[in-house]
Amino acid sequence: MIDWLLGRRTVEILCDLDLEQTGESLHAYAIPVDIEVGPGDELVMHGAPAGVPFGERATMRVRATLRRAGWYDRSVVHLGAIFALTELYNVGFEDIELPEVAR
Repeated sequence: MIDWLLGRRTVEILCDLDLEQTGESLHAYAIPVDIEVGPGDELVMHGAPAGVPFGERATMRVRATLRRAGWYDRSVVHLGAIFALTELYNVGFEDIELPEVAR
């Protein structure tokens, strides 16, 4: 009932999964197929391996559940992003005198 009030819904989708653990790269990419993921959305993959052994790379297509964020969740994410951005503005410059360099 609360999900309906907040505008949340779930969608079953396919996801391309790319896992790599080598000396050059350590990554795990989940790329949804034919659907956009927005701010506040949650993606849960089903049947995906937890990792790959060192020196290997694996790519596969897995089922996933996309939980779409509702209006409230998106508002919270946007508000949090604004506050996170304003932390970047908190840069101070102090007027200090540098010692003269000996010539």
